[in-house]
Amino acid sequence: METVVWSKPEGQRAGTPLLVMMHGYGTDESRMVRLFEYLPQEFTCAAVRAPMPIGDHWGWFLLDYFLANDFADVISAANSVRAWISSVRDQHSSVTLMGYSQGMAMATTLLRLHPEDYKAVVGLSGFVLKNELLTVMDSFEAKPPFFWGRDKADLVINEDAIAYTAEWLDQNTLLTPRTYPGMGHAMSKTEMVDVSAFLRHYVLR
Repeated sequence: METVVWSKPEGQRAGTPLLVMMHGYGTDESRMVRLFEYLPQEFTCAAVRAPMPIGDHWGWFLLDYFLANDFADVISAANSVRAWISSVRDQHSSVTLMGYSQGMAMATTLLRLHPEDYKAVVGLSGFVLKNELLTVMDSFEAKPPFFWGRDKADLVINEDAIAYTAEWLDQNTLLTPRTYPGMGHAMSKTEMVDVSAFLRHYVLR
């Protein structure tokens, strides 16, 4: 990845669990950097910038309200993230993924392609891609721990996408679902308290 913001200097990262953080559509890594202070300090957090320019900001792949996408773009973005993770993995005790909005689609795609690579996944106000090729490949020897946080009144992610996401997560993951009334299509400090508890339980214990 060309742009990565780290929560720790290089000399303090060795042996720590890595949390790879992926932002949403039409924003950038700064959206995730703001969360660093609210997450367990035992983690090394890495906020990565998506590769595709979206105006003055960035995205992982093009999409519309109905979340239609070019699957080749999805796979290209996923492969670039995985290649970067592979380049730093040996420095860390484990790798956990966190994705906000479209970043959750990326996190779950990475999980579906290589489930053995990740300790846990956090999805925030986002969705799981409905794709026949990915569905055929879905195969988990053990259900991975997954935190899904959202506001039920979030109008950005459409109802069909939410229904599919809920079904997929329930069938394929060890799911910790949480809802936050009034949060909207965003992330909150209250939510980060729950995310931190999830990370401590499933990654640090």
